[in-house]
Amino acid sequence: MRISKKALVVLLIVVIFFSDNTFGQIPADSLIKKKVFYKNVVAPTFFIATGLLLKSGDHHLNGAVKADRNEDIPNFHTHADNYLQYAPALAVYGLDILGVKSKNNVGNQTAILIKSEILMTAIVTPLKKFTHVTRPDGSANNSFPSGHTAQAFVAATFLHKEFGQKSIWYSVGAYSCATAVGALRVMNNRHWLSDVLVGAGIGIASTNLVYYTHRYKWTKKANKTVVMPTYGNGPGLYFSYNFK
Repeated sequence: MRISKKALVVLLIVVIFFSDNTFGQIPADSLIKKKVFYKNVVAPTFFIATGLLLKSGDHHLNGAVKADRNEDIPNFHTHADNYLQYAPALAVYGLDILGVKSKNNVGNQTAILIKSEILMTAIVTPLKKFTHVTRPDGSANNSFPSGHTAQAFVAATFLHKEFGQKSIWYSVGAYSCATAVGALRVMNNRHWLSDVLVGAGIGIASTNLVYYTHRYKWTKKANKTVVMPTYGNGPGLYFSYNFK
């Protein structure tokens, strides 16, 4: 079974459609909040369920995608996905510096991002260890789910939540970047399609859950302290305190 370019385009549209239309900002009214909670689980459930279906032994799409990759681009390799996975999160802080109005201040943004990263890692790392799935290139037995893709969709959902209300194009850019990371993981022969889909679902679900439960205690008055994630040779934290 060959995967056409049209099919890949449709997949991208589905990702953007679900992400942009399913995840609105959380209203104050408790009844509406419950409805938003149920909406927030639709897209991650879709991706995770689809990925698990493809991972099952009765489905051959995983192998078909790998066969197409090996036939069409057998020598393809890039490190771009190692950096693109962080791009949407960095864009949030870049837009903050440029003065674009976001949903939250930097303190709340950083608290939300850190909690989202911790939750995503707490899900992905044990799954990799216990499922023991061999990567398509045979290099290791920690293929499922895709950590790069989960990270990319954490970052994309973070950008969408903070600036999606300003313009749909922030969301389109964020999820396009995350989708590109997932595609590159398959093209690099590092992950099965099922790994990528489940990783995307975990990333979206992690960030949505944190936004849904965050208590917004980081007020503007408390912003003498600034903690921001940094991504150089690896993820880290930037800390500063204004004594004035």
